[in-house]
Amino acid sequence: MQANIYLLTIGLPLATVLVIFGMRYWSRVAQAQAQAKAAAQQGGAAQQAVLDGLDEIKARLSAIEKILKDVE
Repeated sequence: MQANIYLLTIGLPLATVLVIFGMRYWSRVAQAQAQAKAAAQQGGAAQQAVLDGLDEIKARLSAIEKILKDVE
């Protein structure tokens, strides 16, 4: 019976440490995945903003070209 108690006193703290490290690892993996997902969404929004800006520049450029052709 004393051997069982000895094994429990060694095994339970070791198991606790392993569970804690496992939970920390899982937490960091989940956090990294969430950050990657957020970064991808922000990247898509930034790309759309750039495309909208380019459309505005193209519209202004065509208006300027029309004015210059009228001047000639």
